[in-house]
Amino acid sequence: MSPRTVLRPLLRPLLGPYARLFTVPGSAWFSLAGWVARLPLPMLGLGAVLLVEGESGSYALAGAVSGTLALAASVGGPQWSRVMDRRGQGTVLRVAMAAYLVTGLAFVAVVVADAPRWSWFLLAALTGASVPNIGALVRARWAALLEDAERRQTAFAFESVVDEVVFVVGPPLVTVLGTMIAPAAGFTTGIVLGTAGGLWLARQRDTEPVPVQAPAGGGSLRRAALGPAVLVVCAAYLGVGTVFGAMDVVVVGFAEAVGQPALAGLALALYAGGSLVAGLAYGVARLPGTLAARFVGTAVAFGVAAQGLWLVSSLPLLVGAGFLAGLAVAPVLVSGASLVESRVPRAALTEALSWTNTGLTLGVTAGSALAGAAVDAWGAQAAFAVPAVAAAAAGLIGLAGAPLLRRVPEPAARVDGPVGG
Repeated sequence: MSPRTVLRPLLRPLLGPYARLFTVPGSAWFSLAGWVARLPLPMLGLGAVLLVEGESGSYALAGAVSGTLALAASVGGPQWSRVMDRRGQGTVLRVAMAAYLVTGLAFVAVVVADAPRWSWFLLAALTGASVPNIGALVRARWAALLEDAERRQTAFAFESVVDEVVFVVGPPLVTVLGTMIAPAAGFTTGIVLGTAGGLWLARQRDTEPVPVQAPAGGGSLRRAALGPAVLVVCAAYLGVGTVFGAMDVVVVGFAEAVGQPALAGLALALYAGGSLVAGLAYGVARLPGTLAARFVGTAVAFGVAAQGLWLVSSLPLLVGAGFLAGLAVAPVLVSGASLVESRVPRAALTEALSWTNTGLTLGVTAGSALAGAAVDAWGAQAAFAVPAVAAAAAGLIGLAGAPLLRRVPEPAARVDGPVGG
């Protein structure tokens, strides 16, 4: 009996629902285009560090410039999404990609030419502000195409896995390009890939959500995009993002401290692998309870799972604790996206999803900075306190926000009604 014959009955219940997603016309193409367009997400920050440090010799300057780009992207993404909700993705995405390409290449040019430092920060900010939140655009397409809430959960879980793959592929790619070819190569490749993927996505007009005109003043849609459920998810995602940013720094520092720096990549890969496995399983699970209860439950599970990091004193313990913590990542991200999708009208959905990603981005930025300071001050082993405390905070935020999540907006205040169950 072949391994394929044995495994097929075991894998069909897990992978079958994902295969059925792509029976929807055009879904495979917009998801693939979204994957290409998202590749620069981890490439730009690291690429900016490699570029600026390579040209200036200063890691402090490189970190400041990279942080400027990330903060600008976290603010600019929801603004692009708001316009796309009103005007449609295709037209606005073309404008965003043109701005992204021009400002990104201009940033590379001023750094390589050793232009005044203020121009580095200005163009880093403009490049970041030009980046639309591609993940939100893709999820909004799934929400518009799938009527069934369980299938939307499966689609959101698939996109969470895509995000994991992006963050597995992107950093090694940009590192190889930036160190083996030229400091500018990684960042420039990210800009080109992002532009190509974004323009490819923009061409797929048949699957984009139908734009909804905002009412006079647009105040109700702005309130919907930042309603109680969205704010609670954003706040919890801030803690989740802090764990992401901190883990990258602390794991590398710990591996170096125990004399095995090459194994840092393995530990981080298993951490991401745990999230990938859990994301696939959660996407097809049919769980009891409301979406709000699932989000609170997964947030608490995320907070509890990461407490094993306090016990890390060797690489084997790090691998085990990291994999366990990783298992809780995708469920909280998928349940948060599903909850937001169920509480926000289609006319504000892309913007709302972008705000949740802003919470993650700000958390990653804060986590990296806090973890770096903790490693310097306490040592790498003690610095695992940063992701452990941040994860606990995410769980506590979910619990504290539970009363707000029980308040379902009145249909009249939702502009065009709910999009989920």
